[in-house]
Amino acid sequence: METVAQLPKYNLNEEEEKKLILREYRSLLKVIKSKLKPGDKKLVRTAFEMAADAHKTMRRKSGEPYILHPLAVAKICAEEIGLGVRSTICSLLHDTVEDTDITLEDIKREFGEEITRIVDGLTKIANVIDVNASQQAENFKKILLTLTDDPRVILIKLSDRLHNMRTLDSMKREKQLKISSETVYIYAPLAHRMGLYTIKTEMEDLAMKYMEPETYKEIARKLAETRKERTKYINEFIKPIREKLEKANLPAEIYGRPKSIHSIWNKMKKKGVEFEEVYDLFAIRAILDSPTEKEKEDCWKVYSMITDEYNPSPERLRDWLSNPKANGYEALHTTVMGPQGKWVEVQIRTRRMNEIAEKGLAAHWKYKEGTTDESRFDKWFQQIREVITNQEADTIDFLQDFKTSFLAEEIYVYTPKGDVKMLPVGSTALDFAFAIHSAIGVKTIGAKVNHKLVPISHKLHSGDQVEIITSNKQKASEDWLSFVVTSKAKGRIRDALKEEKRKVADEGKYTVQRKLEGMGAHMSQHNLDEIVQWYKLGSNLDLFYQVAVKNIDLKELKEFKVTGDRIEAPKPVKLHTEKHEFLPHHVTGKKDAELVIFGESSDRIVYNLANCCKPIPGDDVFGFVTTGKGLTIHRTNCPNAAKLLANYGHRVVKTKWAKNKEISFLTGIKIIGMDDVGVVNKITNLISGELKINIAALTIEANEGLFKGNIRLYVHDKEELDVLVQSLLKLPGIESVERYDMEDIPT
Repeated sequence: METVAQLPKYNLNEEEEKKLILREYRSLLKVIKSKLKPGDKKLVRTAFEMAADAHKTMRRKSGEPYILHPLAVAKICAEEIGLGVRSTICSLLHDTVEDTDITLEDIKREFGEEITRIVDGLTKIANVIDVNASQQAENFKKILLTLTDDPRVILIKLSDRLHNMRTLDSMKREKQLKISSETVYIYAPLAHRMGLYTIKTEMEDLAMKYMEPETYKEIARKLAETRKERTKYINEFIKPIREKLEKANLPAEIYGRPKSIHSIWNKMKKKGVEFEEVYDLFAIRAILDSPTEKEKEDCWKVYSMITDEYNPSPERLRDWLSNPKANGYEALHTTVMGPQGKWVEVQIRTRRMNEIAEKGLAAHWKYKEGTTDESRFDKWFQQIREVITNQEADTIDFLQDFKTSFLAEEIYVYTPKGDVKMLPVGSTALDFAFAIHSAIGVKTIGAKVNHKLVPISHKLHSGDQVEIITSNKQKASEDWLSFVVTSKAKGRIRDALKEEKRKVADEGKYTVQRKLEGMGAHMSQHNLDEIVQWYKLGSNLDLFYQVAVKNIDLKELKEFKVTGDRIEAPKPVKLHTEKHEFLPHHVTGKKDAELVIFGESSDRIVYNLANCCKPIPGDDVFGFVTTGKGLTIHRTNCPNAAKLLANYGHRVVKTKWAKNKEISFLTGIKIIGMDDVGVVNKITNLISGELKINIAALTIEANEGLFKGNIRLYVHDKEELDVLVQSLLKLPGIESVERYDMEDIPT
C-alpha cells in the first residue's frame, strides 16, 4: 500500500506512460510463462485490466502511474519467490479493495473464492495502521491468522514491502524512517522465518541505507574498493577444491559472494572491530547436482575435501542436513583457515536445497508434493494458530512475544523418549514443559537436563535431553514470566495466574456485597463501576482481589452518597495546575510538523535527550512524544529506535538541530591503545589543551601492555567529536577510539 502523490515529479507523456505500463506487463507475463495453464493468461489479463482501470487516476509519490506498483509486486512474487499464477493475480489486485471502488464481491465474481480470500487477507494487512500500539498488535494478529490460513498472503505482503523499500527515495524523511524501522522490526525477521534469505538481506540493507546513511555509504565504498583483491583471493581459495571435485566426478558449482552491508555492520558492532578487521566479508558456496537419495552423502564428501585442504574451526560447524531449520533450510556450514591466514565461511548444499534457501516456503512446498511428511512449516503454523486463538484481546506485548517466540532462530531439544521439540533460542526448561503440555507446565518444579538436576529457569541448548519433574502442589508464579520466552508459556502462565486471582477474588466479592448491602445499596454494575473508578483500578476482578488480600478496606465508602439503591462517589477537589502538553504542530504551526528546530538556548520547547543513545547536535535524530514526559530525542541508530518507530509511528516528530555553539552536551568515548609512559598526559593535553574540550571524568585501566580508557566530556556537536576522535587516532600507540552508543556512559 502506498501514499498517493499530489503532483507528478517525473516527465513522461501519456503515450510513453502507456508503453511503459505495457512493457512491465509483458515482462511479468514472460516470468510466469512456464506456469500458465489453459485459460490462465486470460485471467491474468483480466486482473491486470481491472487493476489498471481501478488505479488509473492514482500516482505514486514519485509521480509515476500507480499500476506500476502492483505489477512490480507481482513480478517479485513470481520471479524472486517463485509463486504461481493465482498469486500473480492476487498481487495485481492487492490494493484495489482498499484504495478503489472495486469490492470483494467483484473479485469473487471474476476469480472465485480462493483469490478473494487472499485479497481479503491482504486488505486486512493494509490496515495495520498505528492508531496505537494495542491496535497495531491486534491488526498484526489478523495478519497472522490469515498467514496460517494461506501463507501466500504473507509472501505477497513481503513482496509489497520489498518494492516499497526499493522505491523509498521519493518519500519524506520521517516516512522513510518509519517504514524502514517497521521493516527491520517485523518484515525482515518474517522473511527470514519464511526462508526468504535473499529478500531478508535486501530489506535489512535498504533499511540501513535510510536509518544509518553515513555508515551504509562508508561500508559500500570500502566493499567496492576491496572487490578486486577479494575476487583474486576467492579464485585462489576455490582452485584446489574445484580440482578435487572434478577428480571425484562430483558436478558442482563453486563461487564466492559478498556478505550484505547490514551483516558486516552487525559484525563490526558485535566484535567492536573496524571494517578492515572483519574477516568473513564473503562466503564461499558449493552447490551440488546430486540426486535426492545421494544428497547427504555428497555434501559430506565435499566437506571432507574442503577440510582436507584447509583446517576447519571445530566450533563453527553447522549441520542443517540432519536437522533442517524450521523454515526448511538445509545445508552444511563450516569455517576454515584459508590462504594468508584468513578465516573463510563455506556453505555446502545441493540445487534443491539452494532453491529452498533462495525461494523459501514456496520452493519447500514444490518439493513437498507427493510426500507424507508433515512439514515443519505446518507445525510452525499450528503453534502460531494455537497461541493467537488463546491470546488476550489487547496485549501490547503481543508483537514482542511473537518476535521472540516465532521469529527467533530455533534449537532442537529431545524428550526422554527421543522425540524432538523445536524451541526458540533462549528457551528454558519451563518453556519446554509448556511445549509438551500446558497441564505439565503449570505443575513443573524442576527438570533434569542430560540427567543432571537443574532449576526451571535453566536455559536449554540444541541437543539437550530434558526430563520434566512435576508436583500437584505447584502453582504458577508471577516471576515465571520473566524467564520464559515462548508465547505459549507466557499465555498459559497469565491464564493460570488469572485463574488463581479469580479464586482469591471470590472471597473479596462477598465482602464488597456485604458492605454495599449494609449501605442499603445493591451489587449492581453501576455501583461496582463507581468503586472501581474511585480506587483507580482496572476491573471488578482487581477490586475483589485487592479487598480479599486486604490491600483495600473499603472505609472510604462511608463518604459515598446513596440515592435509592445507587451509590455515587464524592467529587475529588480540583487543584488548578497548569499543564503544558507537547503537541508536534504547536511547534511549527504546520499540520504535519515537518521540523522541530532545537538546541538553541532561546528554545521554548521542553525536550529530553534520551539516555539510551545520548544524542548530540549533528547526530541523525528523531523526536518521540512520551506520555507524561513530553519530547525525547533519540538517534536514528539508537538500540530502541526500530521498536519506537515501528510501533508508535504516530508519536514520532521529525527533528533537526539548529546551529549553536553556546550549549555543551555530555558524551563519552572509549580508547584502547598500548600502555606507554605518559599516555594519559598525551591524551589530556590533546583534549583539554589543544582542542579546549572540557573533560567531565576520566578512567584508565592498564592490563598486560594494553590500556583501556573511558572519558566523559562535553562537546558542542558531532563535528567537534569527530575532530577529537580523528586527532586521538593520530597519537602514537592509540589502537581504537569509539563513541559510547549505549545507556549510561561509565562514570
